[in-house]
Parts: sequence; C-alpha cells; structure tokens
Amino acid sequence: MKWTKSISVFILFFVLAGCQANETQEQGKEEGSYTVVDDAGKEVTFEKVPEKVISLQPSNTEILFALGEGEKVVGATDFDNYPEEAQDIARVSDSMNVNAEKIIDLKPDVVFAYTIGQEEALKPLEDSGITIFVIESALSFEDVYGDIEQIAAVMGVEKKGDEVNAEIQEKVKAVKEKVASVDEKRKVYFEISPAPDIYTTGKNTFQQEIMNKAGVENVFAELEGWIKLSEEEIIGKNPDLITTTVGYAENPVEEILSRNGWNQMNAIKNKEVKLLDSDIMSRPGPRIGEAVELLAEAAYPELFK
Repeated sequence: MKWTKSISVFILFFVLAGCQANETQEQGKEEGSYTVVDDAGKEVTFEKVPEKVISLQPSNTEILFALGEGEKVVGATDFDNYPEEAQDIARVSDSMNVNAEKIIDLKPDVVFAYTIGQEEALKPLEDSGITIFVIESALSFEDVYGDIEQIAAVMGVEKKGDEVNAEIQEKVKAVKEKVASVDEKRKVYFEISPAPDIYTTGKNTFQQEIMNKAGVENVFAELEGWIKLSEEEIIGKNPDLITTTVGYAENPVEEILSRNGWNQMNAIKNKEVKLLDSDIMSRPGPRIGEAVELLAEAAYPELFK
C-alpha cells in the first residue's frame, strides 16, 4: 500500500537537494567520505560504501538486487520474495514491526527505512549508532527513479542506477508505442481487495500511473486514492475488463465471475477477468516497466503476439 505525498514539493526538494548531494558526494568520495540526502531531508554521511545493509521495504530490496548489491543485504522483511535469492535473507521485520535487537546484532552499515509508522521502532537503532537512510514510499514513476538514484548513490553505483532507470524507461516506452495504435481504450475495473470489502484504486495512486502508461481507462479515475466500493457502483460502470491482484484468495477469477448480479457487465459476459501478479503491480521498484507491460498485455493481448 502506498501513502499520498505532495508530488510537486517532493520533486522540487529532490531536484534541489539531489544536485547538492551529488556535488557533495563527488567531492567526498575523493576524500574517503560522501553525503547523500534522504527523503526525510537529512544529510547522511558515509565514511565508506556500505558492506552490510538492512532493507525494511520489499521494493527497496528489489532495487538493491537490480543494482547488483543484493549480496550485501543481510536483513529484510517477511515479504521480500524477489528475486529468489531474497528469500534466504534473515527476516527482521513484518513491515509493521521491526526487530531492533536482531538488526543491532547484524551490525549493518546502513538501514534503508521508510517514513510511515517506523519512527518509534527505529529509535533503538539510532541510539545504537546505526545509520538510517529514509526512502519515502513512492507515489509515481518519477519517485521510483529518484529512489533508485538515491540508493545507487548510497551504494556507490551511480552509473548502474542510471542504467536501471534507462532500462525501465525503455520498457515503458516500448509498451506505449504498442498501445498507441489503439482506437478506443478499454475500460478497466482494477480490484485490489475482494468482497465483501471491495477496494479499487483511483487518481493520485501508483496503480493509476500504471494504467495511464498501459493505455487503459480506469473506470474509477474520477475518485482519489484507494476507495471502498459497493457492488452496485462497479456494476454501474460496466467495465470491459476486470483485473484483480487478490492472489491470496482461492480462485479469485472464478469468485468474481460468479458474483450475483455481475453477469450483466460486459467483462463478465465475455469472461474478461484476469489475475495479475500483486507484487509486480503494487511494488514501486525496478519492475514497474513489467507492471505496465503486464496490464497492457491483459487489455490488448493481440498487440503482444
């Protein structure tokens, strides 16, 4: 789940602070130390490139592996499952609760944390002298590119960070070129939580940007954030395609197809209900290009043959 933040303020701050950080870092590395500004606005100084890292968010773990720094990750959350090697990393958090004692025992050079709800849990780490670098949960693709740049700067692999971002952007560009030929965008209902408490996503969310780039129309784009819906509201939108990321339920596609009263919708009539990988569709990390491709292929399979 993502949390809303002021995009314009963040980007302005990141551009200004990022330029300053890059200048400081280039000078500092020549002297054996360097400084990078985190998303809490804190200048974090490193005497050397970290050799042991803790990641408290799956997307950041994926970024570290994409940067070729995965072998340095010694602690992660219960949900860090990609790439496969990440499953062997010691577990130090369930994303909500942090095992400070275990982290301290691992003696990391840096902990990549996030800003929501962890302040109290991180205090014992700070008191023990462990370096904390905050990465705010990304709301947009630009935020993801910025996260990759920041983590690459901390790990001393800026060039690789640029390469990872370029690869993502190239994949997104390729998808956009394919869907550019579509005359009429398919109307999509994107389900992120099943009945009885049905939730979807609206504007100013990470998933909305995925839909925009995949060339589909979100039937609830006029609403903002993550919205709880009634079944009547969904039926009234009559989507062409229903996508769900509810992988934890048994037969989620069949469950949607069998809902009472839903058979009047085009998506149900045509059995256009598709299960998409929840991790790929929800994690603001290096697989966001895959997320765009995954949704575009679900909506326009004929373009990807």
